[in-house]
Amino acid sequence: MSARPEAIEVARQWVNKAENDLKNAEHTLMMEDNCPFDTVCFHAQQCAEKYLKALFTLHSMPFPKTHDLVELVLLLASRKIKLEISLEDLTVINRYAVEARYPGDFEPIDRADAEEALAIARLVRGAVRKNLPKKALG
Repeated sequence: MSARPEAIEVARQWVNKAENDLKNAEHTLMMEDNCPFDTVCFHAQQCAEKYLKALFTLHSMPFPKTHDLVELVLLLASRKIKLEISLEDLTVINRYAVEARYPGDFEPIDRADAEEALAIARLVRGAVRKNLPKKALG
């Protein structure tokens, strides 16, 4: 695949932002006491979302203003960009785009949820990075 240099540069910017979210999630999860698990989950979801949007950018494809990871992956698949990512996994972390940021009548988020969210973010990261040129990897 031959992408325009401008598209590669913007994809790299998305990757850098995604990596920052991953670092934040990993670092925060190391807290022994009073870990804000909701923050870990939010950054994990954001990492996955930004990696997916890096792929859209690389292919110069417009993407909807959404946090719905399943919608984004299905849209990529409709354009013949297949990723080895479980839609069930994406559904798990989809909820953290909103639930982790705002008060409401949501299920409590605990360490197991945060660890699972981080593991899923890493899976998305790995699947997308296989589809990005070296110059876009930051």
